[in-house]
Amino acid sequence: MMKKEDCFYLGKIVSKFSFKGEVLIKLDTDEPESYVKMESVFVNYNNNLVPFFIEKSKLHKSDLLRVKFEDVDSEEDADDLMKAEIYLPLSLLPKLEGNQFYYHEVIGFTIIDTSFGEVGVIKAINDSTAQALFEIDRKGTEILIPMNDEFIDSVDRDTKTVHVTTPEGLIDLYLQ
Repeated sequence: MMKKEDCFYLGKIVSKFSFKGEVLIKLDTDEPESYVKMESVFVNYNNNLVPFFIEKSKLHKSDLLRVKFEDVDSEEDADDLMKAEIYLPLSLLPKLEGNQFYYHEVIGFTIIDTSFGEVGVIKAINDSTAQALFEIDRKGTEILIPMNDEFIDSVDRDTKTVHVTTPEGLIDLYLQ
């Protein structure tokens, strides 16, 4: 059984396309063309990730993927899948290099600030705000650092550290 934490969110089934059961998936990616050749995806169906095999797919209006799943052969079958989220295994994500990273990848990494030193461990990424934030645990105190390219100096996957240079006083705000 595939678990959600072993997958990444790829998109959502937004509408039916044909009476033969085809659906349109709105992809949450900058490179939709990378996902045209998929053989299968996991559909979040009744809170379970269920594998669906793809008979054919093609891009439709740039960020929509028109998909014909095996065994989804009518509008009724397709109705059942409306608004369902689509996932793929993390193993299929292209590897990122250098200072680029996926959010899930840096959970558990230690943040080290140029002037402050070791800040703490990244426990989550909060991306519900306009600027995504590192949520860092420092001995039980939560510290939030904006994930700003200007602050991030380097990401070291070998030592599981993210080196940052934050504005003076930012970290101290949380420690008073």
